[in-house]
Amino acid sequence: MDKLAAMQAFVRVVEAGTFTKAADTLSLPKPTVTRLVQSLEAELETQLLKRTTRRVTVTPDGAAYYDRAVRLLGEIDELESSMTRAKVSPRGRLRIDVGSTVAQLLVIPALPDFYARYPHIQIDMGVSDRPVDLIGENVDCVLRGGEITDQSLVARRIGDFHLIVCASPDYLKRHGTPQHPSELEDERHTVVNHFGHRTGRVYPFTFAKDGEKLEVHGRHALSVNDSNANLAAGLAGLGIVRVSTFQAAPFLASGALQPLLLDWCADSVPLHVVYPPNRHLSAKLRVFVDWVAELFARSDLIHRKCSLPKPHSAALAQAQATQEPAALAMAD
Repeated sequence: MDKLAAMQAFVRVVEAGTFTKAADTLSLPKPTVTRLVQSLEAELETQLLKRTTRRVTVTPDGAAYYDRAVRLLGEIDELESSMTRAKVSPRGRLRIDVGSTVAQLLVIPALPDFYARYPHIQIDMGVSDRPVDLIGENVDCVLRGGEITDQSLVARRIGDFHLIVCASPDYLKRHGTPQHPSELEDERHTVVNHFGHRTGRVYPFTFAKDGEKLEVHGRHALSVNDSNANLAAGLAGLGIVRVSTFQAAPFLASGALQPLLLDWCADSVPLHVVYPPNRHLSAKLRVFVDWVAELFARSDLIHRKCSLPKPHSAALAQAQATQEPAALAMAD
């Protein structure tokens, strides 16, 4: 028995006064309406209606059931109506957490476009690179770089960010310019390492060229767990750093940083939008996830595995670096 259909049939019979009129308003055959009401009475094990040859009247139990059924059906109609409106114009509060570099350099500058499309969504944005307990902290989704190890979450890969190895002119004047990745392990060189929030594990520098892959563990005086701090350390001459090409671009253009080892591809970092495994995504979360995926898909440079300039021209290197739209928010 379709209990909802039976409840609707019963309410309509009470309001119409006869099965015939109720069937007409429901656009159903009279035997179908009769069968639905009889099935409902059998399910409830009580008589809801008194039937005569000329009219149908409600019993005391039927009157009580009618009052509750009308309220319940009204709430269902209201719910369906609100969901229909939400699909057309999603609304409500959305809690997200975004890595600091991605938030500042990519997501926040693009938000006017999001609000032009969805003016009724309010975003509460946490800006951090720390691990977030989505369920415990009631966060709808996060944007994170790196591999996602928590298999209980849904992770949608929306792009790949490329890193560039660089150093300040002052550092290179004091320590020299490395010509091969292995030189980063020499005693004369210092790197700025990046470690994970949760594990404290230091991420090695990795390089690839012509099928050869190298993993370098350089000596560091400073290790950080934030991409902005990492950039600041490189600008201060504290060592050789890996930064996203998007983040490094203005400093490469001004000469505050110099690109290194451009004939080698540095790390490529996947970026994911991550959310709890809810069976049904809310309309507001669905449109945000689709919007941010579209944001990253608009530039094909984000998806290239190796798009760093070659060292044959310093001017070309700086020009291309300023055009590379990528950012990094590393998290373990």
